[in-house]
Amino acid sequence: MSISIDPVDLACRLIACPSVTPATGAVFDVLEEALAGIGFAVHRFIAGDAPDGPVENLFAIRGSGAPHFAYAGHLDVVPPGAGWAGDPFTPQIRGDLLYGRGAVDMKGSIAAFVAAAARHADHPGTISLIITGDEEGPAVHGTVVLIEHMQAAGQIPDLCLVGEPTSVNRLGDMIKIGRRGSVNMWITVAGTQGHVAYPHLADNPIPALVRILSRIEAITLDEGTDWFQASNIEITDVEVGNPATNVIPAAAKARLSIRFNDLHSGEALAARIRAICEEESPRAALEAKISGEAFFTPPGAFSDMISAAITKHTGITPELSTTGGTSDARFLSKLCPVVEFGLLNATMHKLDEAVAVQDIAVLTDIFADIIEAALKRSKSILV
Repeated sequence: MSISIDPVDLACRLIACPSVTPATGAVFDVLEEALAGIGFAVHRFIAGDAPDGPVENLFAIRGSGAPHFAYAGHLDVVPPGAGWAGDPFTPQIRGDLLYGRGAVDMKGSIAAFVAAAARHADHPGTISLIITGDEEGPAVHGTVVLIEHMQAAGQIPDLCLVGEPTSVNRLGDMIKIGRRGSVNMWITVAGTQGHVAYPHLADNPIPALVRILSRIEAITLDEGTDWFQASNIEITDVEVGNPATNVIPAAAKARLSIRFNDLHSGEALAARIRAICEEESPRAALEAKISGEAFFTPPGAFSDMISAAITKHTGITPELSTTGGTSDARFLSKLCPVVEFGLLNATMHKLDEAVAVQDIAVLTDIFADIIEAALKRSKSILV
């Protein structure tokens, strides 16, 4: 038996709930009602405090045993900003497009998956949804906490599809089988403030910082791999903050951002930059924050399953890619193989974010085929 859910209607109801990150409340009520109506047990909980919380998370599950196929996504959205043609949280269909903040990233995708799951009310194995309100923000009280919840309950999926908007020019033209890692670093070189006419009584931190940045700028981390583009280091800020012309400053600072492929780890990169800092100045300090490690799901049965469903409904063969920024797949990849696939990303985070109504319908058909294929496979041949 199957139950019909209109994915466009559900997308509209989700969009109508303002859910700027960190999201809680009404938008989760809408999703819970839809999932409970098609037989899912829904677990909601709040995690974290200000300034990065509170964050609401939802884990929904239906069925039991293997195989366990999960879908992951987020209900939080970035701030809409000013200049929209209409209210960003009042969904509007104009022509062939559905407008509203989150239409693409990623309430439209979540609605499509729920509608697809509704078509498979009776199925072998397990379907689950891993939904956070903290993907667009610091991401410290969202998917990481959901993973802990799942591990404590013994509900670890065999495969996970992340519904991020991966398509570029046409629905289904690209899926992500990996992402580069990300680490941000803050360098501070301490000095001793003094008068420029008496340099022997001061210690200028700027020359040391310049030497450090010159060595960093000369680094070539790698030339890329078969599946990943080359890693890159970008100097994103230099700060001295010295308004006086006759004062040697007390400190000089810089910030770096490194996007790296699976030849590296965040810790190893931080150690390499820290060594350069220490060699150039004993008064230099480095703080590093790893946003996520690189991950890679080698092409195989899982990506083939998704590609086959896309080709069936669109007539195109998707490109397998690792390009773009990071996503919560960086956390989920520690549990099981992960592939990302979703709507066109052209308008995500932009004014007048919009999705083609027809794309939501087609995505629902694709997700329905992926669910069916995933749950027919035995655990031993899932990847």
